[in-house]
Amino acid sequence: MKDNNFRAFKTSSGKIVLGGKSAENNERLVEETKPTEIVLHTEKPGSPFVNIKGKATKQNIKESAVFCAKYSKDWRDNKKDVLVHIFKGGDIYKNKSMKTGTFGVKKFKVIKVNKEDVLNFEKKLKDEAN
Repeated sequence: MKDNNFRAFKTSSGKIVLGGKSAENNERLVEETKPTEIVLHTEKPGSPFVNIKGKATKQNIKESAVFCAKYSKDWRDNKKDVLVHIFKGGDIYKNKSMKTGTFGVKKFKVIKVNKEDVLNFEKKLKDEAN
């Protein structure tokens, strides 16, 4: 069964951000990403691909990096700062030998997401749920 629904949130400026929930879901998310849109993924494996829809500001990228880190295996397993790669949809490539949900990236930047930022984001999500 394919899950076509993505995790989603809105940045403080209202920008829509989508995140994959599984390898198959990440495949679909990357397929639907425009070449100029920003995509994020943690440096370590086991992360959602995260896509900021439309033109992104630095603040949108920072908030989306926290979202990406929060749902990663790196965060789940270590609860420490997480390194997140930032790249454009057009810099993603796929070889036939790559397994589902795995992609290569031609060029990227790195942002460090601080532990405190993820904890604050988790608290905000919990507060919104109550």
